[in-house]
Amino acid sequence: MELQSIMTVHLNPSLPRFSSLSIPISLSNPFYSKNSTSALRLSISRQSHFNPKPLSVSSAAASSAIQTDKKDRLPANVKVTETKEPNSRVRLSVEVPPIVCQDCYKRVLDEFSKQSKVEGRALKDSVQIGTKFSEMDEDFSPQDFLSYVVIVDVAPEVKWMSENAYKNLKVVVEIDNEIDAQRASEAELRRRHKALGALKIVTDRGLQQYLKTSQVGDVAVLDIFATTIGKDNSGGEKIPFAEKKGFSFDTEDGDYLIPGFLNSIIGIQRGETKSFPLLFPESWKQENLRGVYAQFTVECKELFYRDLPELNDSLSDKLLPGCSTLSQVRELILQRCREVEQTAREQATDNAILDQLCKLIDIDIPQSLFEEQGRQLYGARLLELQASTKLDEQQLASLSSEKAVNEFLEIQRENITNMIKQMLSVGEIFKLENLQFPTEELVKEVENSVAEFKRHNQEYDEEHIREQVQDILEGAKVLEWLREHADIEYITR
Repeated sequence: MELQSIMTVHLNPSLPRFSSLSIPISLSNPFYSKNSTSALRLSISRQSHFNPKPLSVSSAAASSAIQTDKKDRLPANVKVTETKEPNSRVRLSVEVPPIVCQDCYKRVLDEFSKQSKVEGRALKDSVQIGTKFSEMDEDFSPQDFLSYVVIVDVAPEVKWMSENAYKNLKVVVEIDNEIDAQRASEAELRRRHKALGALKIVTDRGLQQYLKTSQVGDVAVLDIFATTIGKDNSGGEKIPFAEKKGFSFDTEDGDYLIPGFLNSIIGIQRGETKSFPLLFPESWKQENLRGVYAQFTVECKELFYRDLPELNDSLSDKLLPGCSTLSQVRELILQRCREVEQTAREQATDNAILDQLCKLIDIDIPQSLFEEQGRQLYGARLLELQASTKLDEQQLASLSSEKAVNEFLEIQRENITNMIKQMLSVGEIFKLENLQFPTEELVKEVENSVAEFKRHNQEYDEEHIREQVQDILEGAKVLEWLREHADIEYITR
């Protein structure tokens, strides 16, 4: 693909025999087919100085002189700087915009894709030239073959550990006792009752332990600091996760903190500081803190007790608008908690099934697929962070940097890998079991998603939306099939 340009040099009138001289110039041009040419005349005066002069060549303008069915997609300018040199020589420095280079690169790969057949399904946007351009330039000769390497990621093959492994699925689902409808409804009623009470300052005692049979818990405002304890009992590093300032601590919620914390601060008074060692249990949610000894320092800034109204029918409408009796309040809260419990059980079951599928397959995951899924996950989490936290431009730029993304990909490598395994195994089961879903459902969900994008005035790719919706519907169908055919055991923790 070349643009054949004619440079016309006008010489001094005193030399009439050489009033003009035509010199062919070849400029790489991505906008035309290999048979297209254009006459571009660059007039250079003999009286011009030796200083460089920029000349802009508009690709859009040049394309208008060519009869082609393709619309010029890149109205970019190729900048040509002209410098006159001794011995009747002119130097033209050509600057090609990045968008033109990218388009040329893409067109080469597109042409390669048309003429080559790769075993397996090539992944979208994974094709890349593997040979360095410096090597191609060094090896290039008009008389010889030009060789270069093209790398393509293909859809990975799903290999099951055993035949029909997914058909004999055995799953153990752990259910947290907090989602038990009866327990949850009692806790919710308690929370609503406490919200109707008044907080009053404690003046004559320290923090009291909550006794379910006789009293309401105290509320303390605490500053909490923690450091690790070395093997020689020396002070270690700070534990940022455990540090809190102005933390509102309800003694009724003591079970949710590290074991031993509540007992260690019983009796603390306003303005008092207590220091004590504790051990993070092996079941702690932060893996890096499991089994770690820590020295806690707690300062009590304020101490309150609750003055609650008597729990009877007179509070019904305040506890739950529209209710007239306490029993009605209890029944409606229990009903809602049962719905939550059912949803939580289904979600826990699906998660356990997907986790089990990861152990039953072997997949060689392409890097392009890993990065695509990882970047989507990072983007989703960044959006959640933006929605919950006001980030300034500097913070947003830092979190959006390539370094931050790559660090996330490395830290979350195992999680991202499992997500891809789950996605591919679900797709494979959908195909093997000849599962289907109504086309009308796909159309409806796509239309709803498009409408949501339009409502928020956001750009969208309808084809990409369709692919995502199809994946979701396929996944739902497969999980439904697996729940029906798997051996599932529920245990409460």
